[in-house]
Amino acid sequence: MFPFGKLFHSRKFLLLLLDTIVSLILWGVGMWFPEAADSVNELILIMQPVFIAVITGIAIEDAAEKRAGDGPIG
Repeated sequence: MFPFGKLFHSRKFLLLLLDTIVSLILWGVGMWFPEAADSVNELILIMQPVFIAVITGIAIEDAAEKRAGDGPIG
């Protein structure tokens, strides 16, 4: 199997990737429209904790499944 196959099936990784892409797009909007830069920075700062909380929740859920023996091994 493709070495990064598991990585691209990981919900945590996909959320990280989505967060990075959205942040880069918003940063680009702030660069092209300087009058919106402050609003864009605030939006990115508001979104970051939400992504972190969801990724942490998934990690906790995955750990609980592995401890219970219900989750995928590996």
